[in-house]
Amino acid sequence: MIAHLKKPRGMRQMIGDFVETQLGQCVRLLFVSFFAILLMAVPPAMAAPYAAMVIDARTGEVLHSRNADTRLHPASLTKMMTLYVAFEAIERGEISLDTKIRVSKKAAAEIPSKLGLKAGQRIALRYLIRASAVKSANDAATAIGEAISGSEAAFARRMNRTAKALGMTKTTFKNAHGLTESGHLSTARDMTTLGRRLFYDYPEYYNLFSRRSTDAGIKSVNNTNRRMLANYRGADGIKTGYTRAAGFNLVASAERGNERIIATVFGGRSTATRNARVAELLDMGFDRAPSRVAVRKPAPPRYDNLPVETTVAGAAGKTIRLVTALKRSHRPQGRPGADPAPAADPLLLAMKEEIQDAVADANAAALEAANTQVEEQTVKVTENATVVTNASKPQARPTQVAVASIEPETVADPVVEIVSRLSSSGGRHYGINVGRYGSRHAAEKVLLKTALMEMASLDGSIRKIIQRSGGFDANFMGLTQETADLACRRLTARGTSCETLGPS
Repeated sequence: MIAHLKKPRGMRQMIGDFVETQLGQCVRLLFVSFFAILLMAVPPAMAAPYAAMVIDARTGEVLHSRNADTRLHPASLTKMMTLYVAFEAIERGEISLDTKIRVSKKAAAEIPSKLGLKAGQRIALRYLIRASAVKSANDAATAIGEAISGSEAAFARRMNRTAKALGMTKTTFKNAHGLTESGHLSTARDMTTLGRRLFYDYPEYYNLFSRRSTDAGIKSVNNTNRRMLANYRGADGIKTGYTRAAGFNLVASAERGNERIIATVFGGRSTATRNARVAELLDMGFDRAPSRVAVRKPAPPRYDNLPVETTVAGAAGKTIRLVTALKRSHRPQGRPGADPAPAADPLLLAMKEEIQDAVADANAAALEAANTQVEEQTVKVTENATVVTNASKPQARPTQVAVASIEPETVADPVVEIVSRLSSSGGRHYGINVGRYGSRHAAEKVLLKTALMEMASLDGSIRKIIQRSGGFDANFMGLTQETADLACRRLTARGTSCETLGPS
């Protein structure tokens, strides 16, 4: 009886367990279905906006674009401008590659990717440049900005000024490294423009972007773009970038034969998909670009009417403002009631004074040479004449130096060589030509501008204008072969036409 009575209770227990199990599964299924519906209703907000741009680097011609003018987060593509400004500062003599930079607490505290700089340590600028270009180190980029402009905020202002001079019309920089910050935005078009300017404006530094690894002073670092460099034929740069807000960005350049293509991608979903997309865009560029085309290098940056801020290395916080264009004459005002003097071209006045000084020096040298060749002279003064006896005949006077005329030239003008500087150093039989111009005034302006721009290699040269049937040749003479070649290389890198002239 007892066993018989327990059996129904066991059946009830089994039925209860079965019902409980089924109910639990139903509840769990309902919860899973509910959350699945919620997830399907949420849009993919984490995906960064996509933009792309492809150009023929030789001409700047656009071969493909998509959302190219949409302002997006550039991430570490920002460091291309940091490096451009650094190269510009080195070229201008504001700082050197060997300048020891003291690392600030702010720079040392930047979040990765970083080199691992310590506050207070000193490191040469060349290593900071390598770390920024190859490893994309945020601490190195901040240290560069502070060294050049005194603070990162001042450096960001200089970055924006340079961006405007390069034609990057939709870019605003807030920092030197590219970490996400409100208002720190750029476009695929502007970053493609910057990549092209790095290649043509500073070719001597461009090899940095193709190094798979490099010595950064305190350690060796690997290139963040090494996969693209290794896997795409002809790839030799330029810069990667990543933040959550930006996605995976890349400006890439590749050369095959006579063709060079630059492609930019914003908003990649991963390193692999970004690289694959950039490879497709580069292939598209090589397919669409002509095999042979004349290279049209970008014109030098125009800083007209833009304030210049720069800081001398070692003088923290001291800002020097450079003015590159005269907005008004600095001549004193005339007396009240006096007729105002006609406005004179400051360039012509400077050239006229320099030419007059040079001619005076030449005449003095000629007179001294003539006096040393006269052995003895006995002068008799009579009523009507001065008689010279017992004197050797002086040598012929050196070729007369023609004075530059500032009068308007005419068609009937003879061939005139205008020498505005004289060099007494021997063995300098080479020169360079920086173009032929339609007027003497235009040639004078180019010579003066070029001399100021390239003082290092052209110091001591002779500025000479030669009138020919097709115009006025602007030349620098009195150089050694090595100096002439160096000057031409540096001027060509800045987009100035230059041709070496051998001994005539």
